Amino acid sequence: MNIGIITVRDKDYPPNFRLMQAAREQKHRATLIHPYRVWPAFRKEEMILVGEAVLPPDIILPRQGATLGDACLSLICHFRLMGIPVVNGMEAIRKAKDKFLCLQLLKDQGIPVPDTILVNAVEGLSLAAFELGGFPVVIKPVSSRQGEGVTLVKTGAQLQEAGKGLDPRSGLLVQQFIPPEGRKDLRVVVIGEKVAGVAEFTPVPGDFRGNFHLSQKSRAVTLNPEILDLAITSAKRLGLEIAGVDLLVDAQKRPFVMEVNYSPGFRGLEAATGHDIAGEMVRYLRQRYETAGKRNHSKTHAP
Repeated sequence: MNIGIITVRDKDYPPNFRLMQAAREQKHRATLIHPYRVWPAFRKEEMILVGEAVLPPDIILPRQGATLGDACLSLICHFRLMGIPVVNGMEAIRKAKDKFLCLQLLKDQGIPVPDTILVNAVEGLSLAAFELGGFPVVIKPVSSRQGEGVTLVKTGAQLQEAGKGLDPRSGLLVQQFIPPEGRKDLRVVVIGEKVAGVAEFTPVPGDFRGNFHLSQKSRAVTLNPEILDLAITSAKRLGLEIAGVDLLVDAQKRPFVMEVNYSPGFRGLEAATGHDIAGEMVRYLRQRYETAGKRNHSKTHAP
């Protein structure tokens, strides 16, 4: 089986390296597909690919990150139209990559999420902070990765400074602040409606964000079934087969789903738990490929 991994990173990027390694160990191949070097096209009766030569994949795993554009979504859709199974699908990715849409859909399903206001004009920031009970509040981009652009705002002056980065086409999220004291920052990786692993991240001193990329600190934890079910349900509601569900549990033991990632990092989770998360992903892809049936990829063309 040849796994096509859509990614802008090279083979040395830790998740790509681990997935390619896991594929080899299971006697498969993993091919990296750069979404800015391979382009979807149709010619006469054929759905084709042009650009950088690509070994025709048997299944596609999109992992191009949270900030992907519409052209990348079109590439994902194109593979599906060529008869190649895709994990995760375009619509699920579209829901997950927009942080407000993701929380909006989860809230509608009764899943606990932090109080959040989407603001697309600078004059709305102060009103949003007021509606959330005043400072401090957290400001987030609608789409970002590894905690980038996430800011704790404690004053009106800081709020206005944060507003300088507001793009009215996408907006900013203004979100309730959950203090780090007595809090747990959790990443649950879900694969095929099953929990593959759980890790807790510790914020660096002076920072409020629990993120392995920032702190390089993680540890394995055992969660109660209610929180594990919450993670599985969140991924399922968005239509994601593979997902990283980020949760906070506050000092009062109340869980909040903060975001759901369609291409989760898993280095910290593997380090903390010793679980072969990359191997689990590859095994799931094999199962999905076999379920979908072996396809004829004769339409795939990459001159």
